[in-house]
Amino acid sequence: MLMRTWGLLGSGSGSGSGSGSPLQLLGFSLRRPLRSSRVCIKHRLDILRSSPFSSSSPPSTDPSHPARPRTMSAPTPSPLSLASSIPLSSGYPMPRLGLGVYLNDDPAPACAAAFAAGYRHVDSALFYHNEAGVGQAVRESGIPRAELFITSKVYSGRHGYEEAKEAVEESLANFGFNYLDLYLIHDPLSGKHRRLETWRALVEKQKEGKLRTIGVSNYGPRHLEEIRAAGLPTPAVNQLELHPWCQQKPIVEYCNAHGIVVEAYTPLTRGKHFTDPVLAGICKAHNKLPAQVLIRWSLQHGFVPLPKSADPERVKANAQLYDFELTAEEMTALDGCDGGEEGALTWNPVNAP
Repeated sequence: MLMRTWGLLGSGSGSGSGSGSPLQLLGFSLRRPLRSSRVCIKHRLDILRSSPFSSSSPPSTDPSHPARPRTMSAPTPSPLSLASSIPLSSGYPMPRLGLGVYLNDDPAPACAAAFAAGYRHVDSALFYHNEAGVGQAVRESGIPRAELFITSKVYSGRHGYEEAKEAVEESLANFGFNYLDLYLIHDPLSGKHRRLETWRALVEKQKEGKLRTIGVSNYGPRHLEEIRAAGLPTPAVNQLELHPWCQQKPIVEYCNAHGIVVEAYTPLTRGKHFTDPVLAGICKAHNKLPAQVLIRWSLQHGFVPLPKSADPERVKANAQLYDFELTAEEMTALDGCDGGEEGALTWNPVNAP
């Protein structure tokens, strides 16, 4: 099987260094791994974490996506429901709960379970190599495309103006769609010049109507400030690792101050903290699962959580969140679990140069 060039950090960071990218220095291959080898990705990206190291175009008149005013992702009061959405600066609403499909080579069962449970939001990425599977699940669901919110991302191995435009077209072809609801820069690891060129490419694709909303992922305040200083539209969304043990407070504060909605990946901590005494006590008080309490914490903070599961029953259970509410004392107790950057469980490249 042919392997495709990737390089999450990319080899053109804009620094002009000839000593190899930081990714190469950490022992990463600059070629995309075969599916069978992707189990190694998490281990190597965890190494990276420990290393030293808009105004958007006018929204469509599509009645299924009515224009909404610009907002900040401030804490949201109840009542919440599975139908709840948050308005984006592009004028489109985004469902408050999404299904993550990272490392899911066959996302159809999870997507089918999600759609049956009432989800209308799926988060994929070019790097996940499952856009086609998500697109097929959408068609098989029978749900009108306009009622669904589908996200993808371009990773740093495909950054640059022309490369990113080609990546968008590749994603659209993979899904079998003529537009995407949200497209993100997956990471900031390609260096300032290529980051900005990639953002310019997404702005152009948004103007063409191929992307309804554009945003970023794993961006820290410095990366976001680069966009502002260049006079380019502000991202509508920033997707981060976010849970009580890694709250990314400086980034969240920046996003709240600039009208950028915050999405939360790894909201369930991959189960690592399910036995934490604070979390266990809250679960007992509400007779709820740890995953349900953690997603509820995220929702009540105004975030858009993206819990990931390939198990249809867990996908369904992760949406059973709307018959209880965490008290102010419970929210404060979970807020007190924050470990800052040391609490991150994934690559979390928010401080990339």
